[in-house]
Amino acid sequence: MNSERAHQETESSSKNLVLAIAIMSSFLTPFTSSSINIALPSIGTKLSLDAVSLNWVATSYLLAAATFLVPFGRIADIWGRKKILQIGIAMDAIASILCGISHLGGWLIFFRVLQGFGGSMIFGTAVAILTSVYPPQERGRALGFSTAAVYTGLSVGPLVGGFMTQHFGWQGIFFLNALLGVIISLVVFSKLKGEWAGARGEKFDYIGSIFYAIAMVILVYALSVLPALWGLALVFLGLVGFVVFFRWETRQEFPVLKVEFFRSNTVFAFSNLAALINYSATAGSGFLLSLYLQYINGFTPERAGLILITQPVIMVICSPISGNLSDKVEPRIVSSIGMTFTTAGLVMLTFLSNSTSLVYIFASLFILGLGFGFFTSPNTNAVMSSVERKFYGVASGTLGTMRLIGQAFSLGLVLLLFSLFIGKVQITPPYYALFLNASKVAFLISAILCFAGIFASFARGKTR
Repeated sequence: MNSERAHQETESSSKNLVLAIAIMSSFLTPFTSSSINIALPSIGTKLSLDAVSLNWVATSYLLAAATFLVPFGRIADIWGRKKILQIGIAMDAIASILCGISHLGGWLIFFRVLQGFGGSMIFGTAVAILTSVYPPQERGRALGFSTAAVYTGLSVGPLVGGFMTQHFGWQGIFFLNALLGVIISLVVFSKLKGEWAGARGEKFDYIGSIFYAIAMVILVYALSVLPALWGLALVFLGLVGFVVFFRWETRQEFPVLKVEFFRSNTVFAFSNLAALINYSATAGSGFLLSLYLQYINGFTPERAGLILITQPVIMVICSPISGNLSDKVEPRIVSSIGMTFTTAGLVMLTFLSNSTSLVYIFASLFILGLGFGFFTSPNTNAVMSSVERKFYGVASGTLGTMRLIGQAFSLGLVLLLFSLFIGKVQITPPYYALFLNASKVAFLISAILCFAGIFASFARGKTR
């Protein structure tokens, strides 16, 4: 009896350590992204970047992370998830230092690509390790805490980013991120024992990964050059690339992405589709609101960060609740409620003007926070519970890719609207009205997308 109790205590301790590391890892990348968003106006001024180039500071990271997330999820399943997590955190820290010492916009964007490369390793492994050690009946709660860490990063990011930008310059954000990466690396290296490799010994599909990466780069880059005719040609070329990729994958014994999941696993397919729609509809909102508060309202980065913290704080509170709820109630019900709240928040933002009250902005952020908080944890639980253990890395990578493609699409949409409404100029007072018009159209399109996502979320079927 004592031996059994000791084993249970050891197992519980191991699970708690994995949860702690997953929480820290899940915090790191959203913290960087949200803190950089608040610093974008300052970066634009210091490096003389126009509106389109400024958008690329954010988009380049997402493009790199989305391109490599699925391949690294598969590599982690074969070679070991802890190993890939360690490499990813180290690369993220090194790239952060290089971003911090950049004095030219082009170099900053290049090092953000390297940072995204490291981020893809973190995205594809942290949740997979967590899912590996928690049984299905406890998984939703654990994923809820991990998701809450993502939103904590999102909430602390604008606050810390605004403070650092105002008092130490935007470079301080990257140096702080590097320090956090070093701390997490030390914890993983010294405390986390064992390895998780559910597909050890299987071959890695190099050719399929190359097809995937090329198609992803072409498609996301195409969004930045629309509505030019050659941009449309690139969209078509990217879609053809994905057709070639999917056909190749169906003939492989060990594919980098198991295409059958999308054909025969309704829960997996529609949960990923719901995630893609959700992030496509919402990722640009933080970017636009950061610019709106600083350009239109004239707030300092620090004050803008304090306002934007509203949304992720609500997410942090709701995520563990919704994750726990998804262990008892069908995830599709909880997620669909979250998507409905998100739609309502985006509709409210379509009415922003140069005289919108702070109370109205706070109310919009509160409702968006409820939407995210009730959508993400149950949706993640549904995806990870719909596949076998040996595919956890691929499933986590696929879901992460949906998130990053959605974010890249959302920022690509903003980029397109900026190109149409403002052009390649810095956002100065003569262009504020055009900026507001572009923002309203972006929020309207996002609201329509999110409304469609409600049905995709509910159509996934039952997970148990």
